[in-house]
Amino acid sequence: MGFNKAANPDVVGTLQATIDKINAMPVNPSFVLHTGDLTHLALADEFDTLEQSLKSVKTGKIFYVPGEHDVLNDNGKQYLDRFGKGTKGNGWYSFDSQGVHFIGLVNVINMAEGGLGELGAEQLKWLEDDLRGQSNSTPIVVFAHIPLWQVYPQWGWGTRDSEQALTLLRRFGSVSVLNGHIHQTMLKVEGNITFHTATSTAFPQPQPGAAPAPGPMKVEPGKLRSLLGLTSVNYLEHNHSLAITDTPLI
Repeated sequence: MGFNKAANPDVVGTLQATIDKINAMPVNPSFVLHTGDLTHLALADEFDTLEQSLKSVKTGKIFYVPGEHDVLNDNGKQYLDRFGKGTKGNGWYSFDSQGVHFIGLVNVINMAEGGLGELGAEQLKWLEDDLRGQSNSTPIVVFAHIPLWQVYPQWGWGTRDSEQALTLLRRFGSVSVLNGHIHQTMLKVEGNITFHTATSTAFPQPQPGAAPAPGPMKVEPGKLRSLLGLTSVNYLEHNHSLAITDTPLI
């Protein structure tokens, strides 16, 4: 929210189109996960506009983690005041829903411009403690802003200490890792762990290495909404893994 360049001059409109897609689902989702970059410059009016827009989502609750744009200038204080109440540290937390254990991680604090994400020792220790009480058969969903696999380190599309987190997750039979940040869908399966990145509701970014640098990618107006969208995650009690579906805004 707050982005207003040529790649998408109407981010409020495309966010509303996303909300309309959610509200048109045959069954309202149990909850919505937002994987960060709620705002462009972490300004109060940007947070206000986002909050007002999301009030119309037909769901029980929305869970958030911050993106690097949400922690500009104040290291995430405003984000935590608005969206991080009851969380640990810089905004990490977990919860359970219908037999699935969900973990929201923060990997955007103190990162350099264009640099890799970082979880940090305190959060990794918390993650170890959080997982200790879960049985190996419990489905796990992890969501964070920057990918937890090395998509393209040259552009900062990865997390430098993610391997320590993934080591803790490898004993579980089904692990899904959801991320934003790169504004495009990519899928990687590594043993029991499925990594899935999502599109944005604001603008697309180039494929890794297809441009001199990452950033907003302008496309023909008629093509924009085909590159924006949301991701749906469904879980059936006796299925081994979660079903993940991407939906464009067209």
